[in-house]
Amino acid sequence: MSYHRPHCGPIMCPPKVAPTQYDPGTSDPALNDVQTTVFPHVVQHVHPSHTTHVNKHMITHQHYFPHTESVVNECCEQHVCCGTPHIPCCPTMPMPMPRPFGFY
Repeated sequence: MSYHRPHCGPIMCPPKVAPTQYDPGTSDPALNDVQTTVFPHVVQHVHPSHTTHVNKHMITHQHYFPHTESVVNECCEQHVCCGTPHIPCCPTMPMPMPRPFGFY
């Protein structure tokens, strides 16, 4: 005998339940209370003092060093050649003599 099931979806089975597992227990550190008892003691310290008055005569020697100043302004120049100037040259003319700073 064959069982025919209508096409209305899968058959849902109840879930399986595994046995409950227990992990090892944990313990918090013990709380530590501290009870302090104070026993007051008084120790007296005596600090005597004495004052000696000294009369000191100060002699001041004054030294003078007159000084004058002057200013000199200097000016320096430099010429820097960044390449050579373009001088058109005729092929029949000889090359001119070198000029200062590398100019032709």
